[in-house]
Amino acid sequence: MSWTCPKCDRELPWEDYRHYCQRVDLNSLFEGRSPELELLFDKLLAEVSDWPKVLVGVTPNCIVFTRRVGFLIIRPMKKWLDIKFYSKEAHPEKPVVKSVKTSKKFANHIRLTSLDDLRPALFQYIRESYDLHI
Repeated sequence: MSWTCPKCDRELPWEDYRHYCQRVDLNSLFEGRSPELELLFDKLLAEVSDWPKVLVGVTPNCIVFTRRVGFLIIRPMKKWLDIKFYSKEAHPEKPVVKSVKTSKKFANHIRLTSLDDLRPALFQYIRESYDLHI
């Protein structure tokens, strides 16, 4: 059961969930970015937001997908979307550009620049991150 913060109107996994408590317009994150980056994000959003118990929140720098805790963070940059997801093991292979151990898991980053970057393996990585937080 989710909870909506009365101050920022953000839907969160539970009451008093720690979060950035201010309203942020999603469109503001894509100002000055290419339309293709926005389309990339829309396709990711359409896929992942349909998974059970996924909540989507917007901060001044990124979009956070949570299921009990954050499992996917998308940060719109000038020329790419930085996709951060978590895994049990490191992912040293491309398309992952960085894999860093954090506590008992790894934080991994992929940079997406075009629709061609949306491959089934990307969604497998994101699903693995989602499944870590069941």
